[in-house]
Amino acid sequence: MNTTPRIPIIAVTGTNGKTTTTRLTAFIINQAGYKVGFTCSDGIYIKGGLVEKGDCSGPLSAAFVLQSEEINFAVLECARGGILRAGLSFDQCDVAIITNVAEDHLDLKGVNTIEQLAEVKAIVALAVKPDGYAILNADDGLVYAIHKKLSCKLAYFSLDPGNLRIAEHCAQGGIAIVPENGCLTILDGANKIPVAMLSDIPITFNGLADFNVANAMAAVIATYLAGVNIADIKIALRNFEPSVALTPGRMNFFQFRNFSVIVDFAHNPHGFKAIRKLVASLDATRKIAIIAGTGDRRDEDIINIAEEAAIIFDELIIRQDISLRGRPGQEIIGLVLRGIHNIDPNKKTTVIERENEAIEFAFKTAPKGSLIFITSDMILDAVNHVQQLQENEDKLS
Repeated sequence: MNTTPRIPIIAVTGTNGKTTTTRLTAFIINQAGYKVGFTCSDGIYIKGGLVEKGDCSGPLSAAFVLQSEEINFAVLECARGGILRAGLSFDQCDVAIITNVAEDHLDLKGVNTIEQLAEVKAIVALAVKPDGYAILNADDGLVYAIHKKLSCKLAYFSLDPGNLRIAEHCAQGGIAIVPENGCLTILDGANKIPVAMLSDIPITFNGLADFNVANAMAAVIATYLAGVNIADIKIALRNFEPSVALTPGRMNFFQFRNFSVIVDFAHNPHGFKAIRKLVASLDATRKIAIIAGTGDRRDEDIINIAEEAAIIFDELIIRQDISLRGRPGQEIIGLVLRGIHNIDPNKKTTVIERENEAIEFAFKTAPKGSLIFITSDMILDAVNHVQQLQENEDKLS
């Protein structure tokens, strides 16, 4: 399966943020004039064109990109499942990014603890060339600890400009990136290189979306270390909108006459915790979420997702995934209800199993000024349905 790289490779792994980081990294590389091929959980893209739709974050998809004669740079999302099933599609990469490690997909394929999951993610960093860089999240203890296993160069990112791990690293001449005074700033030893204000980076929602600040930092430092100049990085950051075209299913915002809608792939407790700050900052008369449990997750994971959702939102609509992944549907719903009731037994909750019907119910019943947050496993289908409803908004009433 392994393919000797003939072109530069940036590999991206982690629990959450992989796809957004991959897409932004590829976007920046494209801005720099390269012919980019990239893989992610949405598909395979060659020079900006979608050539294969679906979850393409495994080694077969990566090998397809690496064998393409049309490109001269590859950005590859490397998910847990593909690594465990068939390893990587390359022997070495130039840069590896590990976004974070959180509880997800545990008790599957022999990975039972978060520490074991971190070991799986570390495989990508271990593939970095000796003169390449592993880019690690210095806010995540499990990710930071991976540096002890590595013989390549290291770079870090942190949401905390005072992070002591980064201070120590840079004091020794190392390189990192932090948001300092509202500006993404590369720290190169004692030197500070301002890149872009958070207010000029649309996916950060003026810095309120911490998760996308982190994703942006990872992409910026990766492309900077790959040789992209700051001017091209800044232009790309400004033009990378959280839109269906550029980040389908990742914080896609839709404005209707009487309410607003966000569609996102949040699918684990870590993902829901990440959106809490942003949702709390949004002005809405009522905050409604459409959620589901995933059948192949542990009971406690399904319960925890529901608990997080119950903390964030005023009203919850429970739907079902198309694939129940080995569990009875009513059992999943029961676990979701248990999580909601753990937080608030009186939380307004409706069960509508079909996703499209759940979306239409929310749109028809939401009070004026509401925010509707939609999570989906078939994220592009959900986005398409919302777009269709927006085009036919007059029929909603």
